[in-house]
Amino acid sequence: MPEAIWFRDDARPRRPRLSRERIVEAAVALLDAEGVAGFSMRALAARLRAGTMSLYEYVTSKEDVLDLALDEVFGEISAEERPAWRDTVVRQLSQSRDVMRRHPWVPALTATRPLLGPNALARSRLFYSALAGAGLTGPVLTAAVGTLTSYVNGYVAAENIWWATVRTPGADAEIRERVGRFLEENATELSRHAHVADGDFDRQFLLGLDIVLDGIEARIPSPEGRR
Repeated sequence: MPEAIWFRDDARPRRPRLSRERIVEAAVALLDAEGVAGFSMRALAARLRAGTMSLYEYVTSKEDVLDLALDEVFGEISAEERPAWRDTVVRQLSQSRDVMRRHPWVPALTATRPLLGPNALARSRLFYSALAGAGLTGPVLTAAVGTLTSYVNGYVAAENIWWATVRTPGADAEIRERVGRFLEENATELSRHAHVADGDFDRQFLLGLDIVLDGIEARIPSPEGRR
């Protein structure tokens, strides 16, 4: 794996025609339009109407640009702490879901690189602080963070793929109706439990998150146990 930009002192000279900020802004737009598979330094340079080699005055590699673009969109997530730890976690993960829906390329990138940019670190500090403040420590704290992260990443990855395939609420409703009829005719018991007609992704996300948080809350030591 190439060395991440965050591990290097990588200040580079700036030319008036381009800037690292402009490159990152264009990179986010290109990733939104084409995804990671369609991203290249040549395509980025074309979007900026610049020569490909001119980009390397500001970054060392394509991986640098991806790191910077990823951290840029993390800045769209609030770093504001709420009085109750669950409120802080729900707010941050709900906004993380919104970011990953606006920028569908994010889940794939988060699994391939250290998230050490300033925006990512600010959100991680808040997240860990909220759970640590609730009383979690050590491996349980680490596991809770990993579980919550996996929940939101997995939910949004499936959600994005679904809407990229189905595309419209009308088509979604039609598929759910057909699946419901099939289950009633071929799997009667399952049809009583699987509420396939519920297409409210927002409500399902929050309900699932509440279930995960209930499990985490059950692992929080009592005040007496923390002494």
